[in-house]
Amino acid sequence: MATAAFGASGWAPGAAIAQQGPESLLPPGYDRPARARPTASPAPVRAAPAAAPAVPRIEAAPVIAPMPLLPEGGAAVEHAAPVVSGPVSLPNGITSFDQLLALPAAQLDQLLGLTPKYDIPPAAQRSLRHVGIIAASEGGMGPYALVNQPGALVRAALAGNSGHLVSRWGHILLRRALASRMDAPQDMNPAEFVALRAALLVRMGEGDAARALVQDVDPGNYDATLTQAAMEAYVATADLTGFCPVMALQGYNRRDAQWMALQGICMAFTGQAAQGLAQLDGMTAKGAMTKIDMLLAQKYAGAAGMAGKGGRRAVKIEWEGISDMSPWRYALAIGVGLTPPASLMADTHGRYDAMTALAPMVGLGLRADASDRAGAWGILSAGAMVDLYSQIYLQDDITGGPADRALLLRDAYVGDSPEARADAMRKLWEGAGDANARYGRMVLTAYAAARLPASGNLASGAGDVLASMLAAGLDANAARWWTVVDKGSDGWAQLALAMPQAGAVDGGAIDSFRSADKSDKQHRTAMLVAGLAGLGRISDSTRRDYESKLEMRLDGNSRWIAAIDQAAAVNNAPLVAMLAGLGMQGDSWAKMTPRFLYHMVAALNRVGLNAEARMIAAEAVARG
Repeated sequence: MATAAFGASGWAPGAAIAQQGPESLLPPGYDRPARARPTASPAPVRAAPAAAPAVPRIEAAPVIAPMPLLPEGGAAVEHAAPVVSGPVSLPNGITSFDQLLALPAAQLDQLLGLTPKYDIPPAAQRSLRHVGIIAASEGGMGPYALVNQPGALVRAALAGNSGHLVSRWGHILLRRALASRMDAPQDMNPAEFVALRAALLVRMGEGDAARALVQDVDPGNYDATLTQAAMEAYVATADLTGFCPVMALQGYNRRDAQWMALQGICMAFTGQAAQGLAQLDGMTAKGAMTKIDMLLAQKYAGAAGMAGKGGRRAVKIEWEGISDMSPWRYALAIGVGLTPPASLMADTHGRYDAMTALAPMVGLGLRADASDRAGAWGILSAGAMVDLYSQIYLQDDITGGPADRALLLRDAYVGDSPEARADAMRKLWEGAGDANARYGRMVLTAYAAARLPASGNLASGAGDVLASMLAAGLDANAARWWTVVDKGSDGWAQLALAMPQAGAVDGGAIDSFRSADKSDKQHRTAMLVAGLAGLGRISDSTRRDYESKLEMRLDGNSRWIAAIDQAAAVNNAPLVAMLAGLGMQGDSWAKMTPRFLYHMVAALNRVGLNAEARMIAAEAVARG
C-alpha cells in the first residue's frame, strides 16, 4: 500500500512587512514608459538601392452599415433567411423537432456534433504509449516487453483470468505486471490493452489500481471496451462521480439501464439536478432497473445537494425483500453512507471484502473484518493492516471483535516475553473464521513475528511464525531460524524454499517432511518437491525418485506450459507473470497441481523474478 508524506512550508513575516507598495510583475524595464528617441544629426547621403514598386496608400474610411431596402411604402424589409429545400433528417431515436429541442444541452451538443472529442488542451494531451502507474525505475516491468508478442496470446492471458488466485504472492506479482507502464502489442489497439488490464484488476479486487490505470488515458482516447472497464473501476471504488468526465465525452453512445442511471447521477452533480432526477424518475416509472437500485441511484444523485426545484429529495432505503447484492448496488449504498444488513452481506461469502477493506467511507470495524480476506488475497499489505488496527486501538467507541484483535496485536508487539508475544499471535490466528482468514491474520502479524528471537523454546511453533514472516516477504528475518528448526519440519520446508541461498536439499529431510504430512494424498510434499525442482535445489535423480513415490509427473505438455516455458526462454518477465497468474486461478491451494507449480516457479526464476518464485513456493507449502 502506498503512503504519502505531507510537509509543512513556512513563511517569513519580515518579507511581507518590508514590501512598501505593489510590485510590478513585469521584467525589469518593461514597466517604464518608452524613452523618446534622441534627435539624430542628418545622416550622410548615400546612394539608395533600387526602390521597390510603390504601394498605393489607402485611406481608412468609416464602416457604414448599408441602408435597408425601402419599398414604396417606406417600411424597412428584413432579408429573408435561406430556404432549405428537401427533407431534413433527424438523429436516430428522435422523431420530432420538439423532442430534439427538449433534450439536455449536453446531449443536444453531442448529437449536433458540437461536443469536442477532447476536453484537454492539445499541449497537455497524452499518447497511449507507456500507459501505467509504475515506471520501470519504480519497480515496474519493462515498457517494451510485450510490443513484439502476439496480441492474441496477451488477450487470452488477461481476458481468460477470473481474478481469483490461490496465491497471495501470485496476486501481488500479477498486480505489479498489470500496473506497469507498458506499450501494447503491435497488433492490439492500445485502448483495448488498457481495458483488458483494468478489467482484470477489477476482478482481482484492485479497484483503486484499476481506477488509477484508466485515469492515465485521456477520455478522448477511450473506446467502447475501455469505457466499460473504466465504469467498472469507478463502481468498484464507489466513486461514481469520478466517471462523469468520461460520461461528458462518451455519455450518449449507450442506452442501457445502468448507463442511463449513471448519466442521471452525473447530471445531478454537474448543475442539472432537476434534469438528472427527472431522468431517474422516468427510469423508475418504466421499471428499467429494480426498485432498490433506482432508489439508491436517486439517493446518490440527491446527495449533490443542489438547491432549487428538484434539487433536493429525501429517499428512504428499505432492504426488506432484497436477497442478493451486486457491485452497483453495494457501491451506491456505501457511497451514501449506508451499511447493508449483515444478513444480506453474509450471503456474499466475502465477495465484497476487498471493496470494503479499501473504502474510506466504511466504518473501521467493518474494514477490519474485511481485511482478513483482503490481506490473504494480497490486496492489503502487512503495513496497511497494522495501520488499520492502530486506528481502531485509538478509538474508544469501537468495541467487539475488531477492538479485541487490536489489543491482541499490541500484545504481539509489546508482550512481557517472547512466549507471551507468540501466544498473542497464536490467538489472533486461531480466532479466524476459515483458512483464508487465518492466513490474512498471519499477514497482520508479520512484523511482530519478525521481532521474535530465533529460539529453541519457540521451535515447536516455528512453522506458523515463519509463514507469518514470509507472508510479508521478510525472508532475511526468517533465515535466522535456519539453525533452530528441525530438518523435515514445516519451518524447515518453508526456509528450504524461501531462503535466497539455501543450497541443495537432500532426500532424507524430504522423507522426514513426508512422514509427517497429513494433507490429502500428501499434497504438501508434492508441492515441496515441485518448488525445490523449479528452483533447482534438488538433483534430477531426487526429483525422479519423488515423482515415483508420490505418483506424479512434473514434466508434461499443455498449451499453458508451452506458452510459459517459451516466454521464459525469451526472458519476457511481464508475459511470464501474466501467464503465471492465469495458471494460479482457484479458491485454494488444493486445486493447484505440482506440475503447474513446477513450471511456474522455474519460469519466474529463469526471468529474474527469483524472489517472487521463492515466496510463491514457500506459500504453497505453508497453505497447501
